[in-house]
Amino acid sequence: MADYNAQPLERLIANFQKLSGVGRKGATRMAYQILGMDKAEAEEFGNAILAVHNQIHRCPVCQSFTEREICKICESPARDKSVICIVESPRDITTFEKTREYKGTYHVLHGLISPLDGIGVDQLTVKELLVRLNEDDVKEVIMATNPTVEGEATAMYLSRLIKPLGIKVTRLAYGLPVGSSLEFADEVTLFRALKGRTEI
Repeated sequence: MADYNAQPLERLIANFQKLSGVGRKGATRMAYQILGMDKAEAEEFGNAILAVHNQIHRCPVCQSFTEREICKICESPARDKSVICIVESPRDITTFEKTREYKGTYHVLHGLISPLDGIGVDQLTVKELLVRLNEDDVKEVIMATNPTVEGEATAMYLSRLIKPLGIKVTRLAYGLPVGSSLEFADEVTLFRALKGRTEI
């Protein structure tokens, strides 16, 4: 702890450092920006953080985040419920929706199988996915996990679970660079990957 900073400021810096990819310098910069706000702005900022935790929950169908009972995508009659695109994170849904081409639904795993990080199947939403596949008339599942070792392992594991159900399992084509993240893919690359998906 830097003893030249006031304790509340140091506490704020420490909390910003808990965010992924934020180091001491970035956390300090953000903390001073908060300190520079007037009281009303600071309260609004704090209330926005509390609202995220108090008002948002997982959609019981796709496991994405929503403030509604069921998210807009799952609720929409215009979406093709026979196709489910499996993604690692709710952020990936935003990336797909920017293409304006995909008309199916989603399922969010909230992570990938990674034994080294202590993440197994039980920490993911695999049980909820299997319930959907057994209850709904699903014809195709698209594996849209990131093209990393963990993403590939997760896709292969899920494929082995789903194929015996008589459901077609496809994988995004490799228009996406290996080792990259869906979050940073541009719309054209993602659209080509979606169009060129292959069965696994």
